[in-house]
Amino acid sequence: MPEFRAAVSRSAGQPYTIETVTGSDLRPDEVLVRVVAAGMCHTDMVAREPNSGLSLAPVILGHEGSGVVEAVGSSVIRVVPGDHVILSFDSCGKCSACLGGEPAYCAEFPLRNVSGRRPDGTGAVTDADGHGLAHRWFGQSSFAEYAWATERNVVVVPKDLPLELLGPLGCGLQTGAGAVLNEMKPWPGSRVAVFGAGAVGLAALMAAKVAGAGEIVAVDLKQSRLDVARELGATRTVLADDPDLVEAVRGGDGPEDGMDYAVDTTAVTSAISATIAVLRRRGEAVFLGVGRGMLEIAPGQLNGRKATFVNLGGGVPQVFVPRLIELWRHGRFPFDKLVRTYPLDDINTAEADSLSGATVKPVLLIG
Repeated sequence: MPEFRAAVSRSAGQPYTIETVTGSDLRPDEVLVRVVAAGMCHTDMVAREPNSGLSLAPVILGHEGSGVVEAVGSSVIRVVPGDHVILSFDSCGKCSACLGGEPAYCAEFPLRNVSGRRPDGTGAVTDADGHGLAHRWFGQSSFAEYAWATERNVVVVPKDLPLELLGPLGCGLQTGAGAVLNEMKPWPGSRVAVFGAGAVGLAALMAAKVAGAGEIVAVDLKQSRLDVARELGATRTVLADDPDLVEAVRGGDGPEDGMDYAVDTTAVTSAISATIAVLRRRGEAVFLGVGRGMLEIAPGQLNGRKATFVNLGGGVPQVFVPRLIELWRHGRFPFDKLVRTYPLDDINTAEADSLSGATVKPVLLIG
């Protein structure tokens, strides 16, 4: 395997460095992908926080890659060199969750997605000094010119589609949209609230519109994000610092006021609590955010209500991602309006713009 460039995170809280690294040969079940672009997700940033609890560094992050298959291992049969693919999360394909069509809850999910290594603990990429790098973040580590994936976490897409745009469908966009379309399944005319108008929240909002929700309320601290939410289908918006936030979202304090469904993407304790508080009886709250926020609630508040955490949209990427692509082709899931592209060399600027809110969904152009 020739040398290639990658953005390496060497210590928590410090800038990425662009380095030349070297990869080893493919194993029988692996797929080598030449990465064209990769979305930057909040989970990548969480992994770089000093108190994240993850000790992966030095690591190549990135888990919303898109690219072209360069080579496949001897046991791979579903993809071939030349295929255009989106990279998503990895799964074993053998546990009860995978066999039941729920790979996001795979028994080996932590091992395959957040360990930074192959399931057996080995790696395939070394730095210029010959030291190993964690390179299997969500089965891909796509902030690099090449990614070692598996047959389970590649989604083949038509070759006429713009690969530089599609990577975010592999995680953030399918997480938000899947929470609505796969888990909540709102009926036409229902009321939906979305806390957090970042990429995941806006994907949930667009999916609620696709499902025919009658009222869609977006909540965020930034007015600029709420303006985008309006453009994408929000019928009402509420600033998250409203002193009467719960009532403002519910639309009143009567017994018939409130939301049928509410989604939290922030992982902030106050927003998590509000996500349940805005529900009417028989409502459902879905949590998506990755962070340190806690669920603080009196059990009685769940009387007649449901609450759950949905991982990565709860769907099968090879089934659900093509569905989102078709919605996009028909103008019903315009996620391209969220994207701003950056060259790989500007990865630290992209991260800063995402953290400040200047960019909703940064996408790094790599190959």
